Amino acid sequence: MIRPRQMKQVELSVLDRDVDGVIGYLGRRAVMHFPKKEDAAAPKDAARNGILESLEKIRAAAVYLGIELPKEPDESSILPGPGEAALTEKLCSRIELLNRRENETLTEKGKVLDALNEANAFANLNAPFADLDQLSYLTLRIGRMDPDRLTGLRNTLGDRAVIIPFGGLEKGDDRIVAAASRKGRFALDSELKKQGFAPITIPANYKGVPEEVLSGLQTRLLGMESLLADLAAEKGQVKEEDGPVLVSLHGSFLMASITEDLKNSLVSTKSVYVLSGWVPADSLGKLVEDLEKRTGGRIGVRTFDPNEISDVREGKAKVPVSLRHSAFVRGFEGVVFSYGAPLYGTIDPTPLVAFFFTLLFGIMFGDVGQGFVLFLAGVLTGRRGVKALSKFKNYSTPLIAVGLTSMVMGFLNGELFATEELFIGPTRALTGFLTGHPVDRILTLMPLAEKGGSVTKLFYFFGFTIAVGIIFNSIGLLINILNQLILKKYERALFSKTGVAGLLLFWYAVFIAIRCLLGGRFAWFDGIVLAFPVFCIFFGPVVWRVFAGERPVLEEGLMVFVMEGIVEILETVSTYISNTVSFLRVGAFALSHAVLSFIIFTLSEMVMEAAGSIAGPAAFLLVMIFGNTVIILLEGMIVAIQVVRLQYYEFFSKFFTETGMAFAPFRFRREV
Repeated sequence: MIRPRQMKQVELSVLDRDVDGVIGYLGRRAVMHFPKKEDAAAPKDAARNGILESLEKIRAAAVYLGIELPKEPDESSILPGPGEAALTEKLCSRIELLNRRENETLTEKGKVLDALNEANAFANLNAPFADLDQLSYLTLRIGRMDPDRLTGLRNTLGDRAVIIPFGGLEKGDDRIVAAASRKGRFALDSELKKQGFAPITIPANYKGVPEEVLSGLQTRLLGMESLLADLAAEKGQVKEEDGPVLVSLHGSFLMASITEDLKNSLVSTKSVYVLSGWVPADSLGKLVEDLEKRTGGRIGVRTFDPNEISDVREGKAKVPVSLRHSAFVRGFEGVVFSYGAPLYGTIDPTPLVAFFFTLLFGIMFGDVGQGFVLFLAGVLTGRRGVKALSKFKNYSTPLIAVGLTSMVMGFLNGELFATEELFIGPTRALTGFLTGHPVDRILTLMPLAEKGGSVTKLFYFFGFTIAVGIIFNSIGLLINILNQLILKKYERALFSKTGVAGLLLFWYAVFIAIRCLLGGRFAWFDGIVLAFPVFCIFFGPVVWRVFAGERPVLEEGLMVFVMEGIVEILETVSTYISNTVSFLRVGAFALSHAVLSFIIFTLSEMVMEAAGSIAGPAAFLLVMIFGNTVIILLEGMIVAIQVVRLQYYEFFSKFFTETGMAFAPFRFRREV
């Protein structure tokens, strides 16, 4: 058990020209916690708006190119300058133009394809071409027009019509086909007339759609597809060449956005910014030294101890809690902080959580093979493991730890992937060498697992789990007593059900229980000893006021005081009984694990015998693999939940009467 790191409140006075560099340093070092302002409105200024516009352009370009952008700045990201802003504008404009060209080409292709499908549908129709307007939803106009006017005509009509050259304009062929919906035929005819369109007369007896119209549409469609292929190739080239640059620019502008948000939340004048936050005391010297070098000494630093701040003394503000642990203990910080952060200055329970979590999990999940799978999963998800599994790195240390304890418990049980025969030889050799009395298993949970087995060892095992529960509960009470003394809440430390009075009641009740189990009896003086802590809990508020020199007053009246006292005593007794008996579940889950493993092994042997000598081994292996997979995934999850439950209700509930605030330093990268 250790206490959280000592904290200092620091005020940094920084010139306007140095503030970006200082924030950049703080964001990379992740050493300063800035208090959150709940009512702070989103800042709006020209600089921030420009940064957000650049980010939007970069993200739009990345979406078009199919580039996945990181959610946080990279380690190599730098704050953008005028050069980065100009480069962003240049790249995004180029990509936006490419996107627009592709969209226009796709739109044009769609219209050509619709026209071709419609024309093909009426190509063999036994009706005059002139009557097609009345029979279809497509209006076709065939004629001649100056090729130089095509672009203007297309721009004027937009998506109301499609203009298709016959395909020979480079050879002087000025024939075109204009296609529009029936609803848009009047606008089409009007614009064609303005551009000097000269219709080609189709013979009155000509039926269907002229072949030249169909070939012109097909040629145009092929041209659109070729153009799209060229645009796709250009898009791929842009992605390859400019993709990394976009990612880098995105990181820079993300950093700038984070920096700008912080600057807008700071107290400042036209030339000076004041950065006020919490810093671990052991990091303060290095912080000040580095910032003085970075600013050339142009920085003012003021530091305060927590007890020098009036809001902290009055309980209006909390000091953030920063913990420093070894790699093993650090892996279990999530279990603690998922319940709540310890108050600043109180006992840090994380090392105990790490120890008891691994111990309890190993007891309930004893198997060498299955434990090795968990251990291997922890290695593979670690920093030096498989990169694809790095998102599970927070679970690496707990998996390694519980895997090792499960392997140890599995060796004591003699189990390897639910098989109980493989360790008999080594176990007999080891126990024979150490004790002179060889046994098949050091610890037997299944009475039927060995000849002459009885439930005596199983009862001893359940007694062991109860003993673990007594120790577990006692440590929780001791932590609470120390915390209350540290916080100078002496009444709670001495007279509450989780204080000294409750601890004495719990310990003496355990002492009586052990004495009775060993053949002793409840004596008359036991009642007197038990009555003392009960009296302290019942009359705690009154006794404390007498000690404090105050007049004892029953604010709610005598009856309310008596009822509250009785309820408190009943709750204390029931809580300690349930919290202790609750650890029987550790033995129960260990037994259920052994039973389930026994069932899997027995079922595998039965399947092997039924399958015959040829297919038997394969059937045995399949059942064993399936059964062990179910145990590892399903029971492993259940055991983990039970361990967390024991931590929450039997341990944390003793001393987590008030939670603190976790140290959350300003940083550019959250995923580290």
